[in-house]
Amino acid sequence: MTTSSSACLFEEELAAIRPALEKKLTLGEVDLPLLPVVAHQVLLLSGDPNADSSKLSALIQQDQALAGQILRIANSPAHAPRSPIVSLQQAIAWLGLNMLAGLAFSVSVQSWVFKTTGYEQAVRELWRHALATGLYGKEIARRIRHNVENAFLCGLLHQIGQPAVLHVTSSIPPLDGTRHSWPVLEKLFEEFHVQAGVALGEAWKLPEPVKETIRYFPDHLYSQANSPTRGAIITCLADHLAAYALGTSELCEETLRNLPVVQDLNFYPEDMTALLEQKESIQHNVECFLS
Repeated sequence: MTTSSSACLFEEELAAIRPALEKKLTLGEVDLPLLPVVAHQVLLLSGDPNADSSKLSALIQQDQALAGQILRIANSPAHAPRSPIVSLQQAIAWLGLNMLAGLAFSVSVQSWVFKTTGYEQAVRELWRHALATGLYGKEIARRIRHNVENAFLCGLLHQIGQPAVLHVTSSIPPLDGTRHSWPVLEKLFEEFHVQAGVALGEAWKLPEPVKETIRYFPDHLYSQANSPTRGAIITCLADHLAAYALGTSELCEETLRNLPVVQDLNFYPEDMTALLEQKESIQHNVECFLS
């Protein structure tokens, strides 16, 4: 197939899907995936000032597969326990309540929302980037003394609109009768992921700083965000660092160091050096989540 014919097929498929997707999102004619029950309850618990470790432990134990995965991650080299962790209470004591809540939420969301038949490897890459962004968000938040768990959640969900778009397009019949091409889906992600992410954020009743981050994290928009958590600007830089760490960025290190967002965070060269030096650690932590 020639390049011109491939381009024609791309535009033809895009033109066939775009109006249907836009209509569904604009009119709210979408059956969005539900936030997993445990993830929703963890989200509520993390915002409860009276929450304690026993409540979180009891919640995670409702899902034995989730509990097993949490223990596996807690025992991984990324968290370096002094001795094997065999219970959720031990995991909470070692990792902390907020860290474990973040793990439980992310694992639960991955297990349900990022499961899509036919696009497994591509969706895995979306999740890898989301995790890396969340992890970098925590490191940036630490450097500016902001809430690290909020930064993790903002980074983890900043592009949740992408799997939401994938979910909605699955109800639109493909032209060839098999499935939509991934390049077309990527173009639709670019155009509609914010709109879909905002809709999903409302449906899931996500915290306001997270919904604001979904809207405003890109370079040219974060100045419009006004949440004191600074989730949008933190996530903007975390998104760039995640792409760099995972080898998907078009930016070289020098360009990355001189992004406007770096200046707007009042970061010094040594701040960026410290973040860039965490590349291998972030990669390793991401793989611990995915393995």
